[in-house]
Amino acid sequence: MNRYKKLFSDTGILAIGTFASKLLVFLLMPVYTAVLAPEAFSTAELITGTSNLLIPVVCLGITNGIFRFAAEKETDREAVFSSSLVLLFCGLLGFVALSPLLEFVTYLNSYVWLIVAYVFFANLQSVMAQYIRAIDRTKLFAVQGILNTALTILFNLLFLLVFKMGVVGYVLSVVAGNLVTTIFLFFFARLYKAFHWSKVKKTLLLELLRFSLPLVPTTVCWMITNLSDRYMVTYFSGAEANGIYSAAYKIPTIVTLLSGIFMQAWQFSAIAAEEDPAESKRFFNKVFSSFLALASICTGGLILLSGILTKLLLASSYHDAWYYMPTLLCAAAFEAAVSFLATVYLVKKKPSHSLVTALAGAILNVILNFVLIPRFGPLGAAFATMLAYGFVLILRMIDAPRMMGFSASPVQLLLCTILLFGEAWFMTTDIALKPLFAGILLIGIILVNLKPLFVIAREFFPKIKK
Repeated sequence: MNRYKKLFSDTGILAIGTFASKLLVFLLMPVYTAVLAPEAFSTAELITGTSNLLIPVVCLGITNGIFRFAAEKETDREAVFSSSLVLLFCGLLGFVALSPLLEFVTYLNSYVWLIVAYVFFANLQSVMAQYIRAIDRTKLFAVQGILNTALTILFNLLFLLVFKMGVVGYVLSVVAGNLVTTIFLFFFARLYKAFHWSKVKKTLLLELLRFSLPLVPTTVCWMITNLSDRYMVTYFSGAEANGIYSAAYKIPTIVTLLSGIFMQAWQFSAIAAEEDPAESKRFFNKVFSSFLALASICTGGLILLSGILTKLLLASSYHDAWYYMPTLLCAAAFEAAVSFLATVYLVKKKPSHSLVTALAGAILNVILNFVLIPRFGPLGAAFATMLAYGFVLILRMIDAPRMMGFSASPVQLLLCTILLFGEAWFMTTDIALKPLFAGILLIGIILVNLKPLFVIAREFFPKIKK
């Protein structure tokens, strides 16, 4: 199997295991928004957002390190797993000891125990899942993804509709899903046999930390970019406005989810491709161009459908969310491209480059939030997020392709950006026939991206004429 077909196969397996199950979460949005008022939904999103911000700090970034090191075939994978677990539990114990400090955060002081449980079991599940992915047990990784989502949905319905647990039930369902999935992986994959105290070596612990720790502030910077606007919208515009804004994030999450599925498969292929530098450049060129094409077309389609999707997926009290979606969808497209370029830093083991660019984006995002939210409300937050991701994309377009030696399709990226901006602008205004104009621009996006899709198709179907 050539590297393109391997990438496509792994992506397909992960898509079946992830997207199909995650899609159910979107379909249940009418239930969530019907049960939780905007203020309650805002609180729930602040809890989960804060927990996700703490996750990489608590685990010392080891969820990234375990994948990068265990994916190398010549590495003693059991030593990597054992050392990673030791580092993880050190981080978890420190977090539990310091967790009372969370009481000082006004919005969270009644939910500290819930945040601790969320972070604790999310990290355990993630480390075990990333190890499974690194040793190329892709099908099992997909199965655990299905199981995790199915359990989360089941517990959500149980806690929200049966026990009427509100915010606590919404968050606790994720905790319960992670707990059961962790137990499943530990015993079904026999991970207890992969842990050996004798293989926990100081040199490997230090090597893992040297790679993983610089990724912690990088991840935190992205979390700040995604979370600071929630806190600041709550502060400047109120919890109800933040609840609606948080709901608007759910549709753009489809783009993030799809790109995330691909990234899980792509990271493994990118590491393997490094063995042949010349082929690696061609591989990066073709895959990035086709990835950009699919991300742009998907984003353009969702922008056109944003109003319809809002009415289908959200309760009537959340229908104003459509106004923020086109801008947030553009931000999601930028985020996808930024994530792809981060693969270069992963392959070359250059986490500092990822940190510097992400930090620049986070700082810009916070500044823009202070400037735009008081004047434009949640729409200002959406613009701040989009501009921050766009800025990071520019920085990485200058840096990452040079490091790997591929072109990164700048003309294609520029044209897609202009067309997506235009489509988002039409859908956000009150111009008559705006879906028609947005639809014309979507056709333009498709036409711009036909060539890269045709080029990648030839890798799967060599008989296609050039």
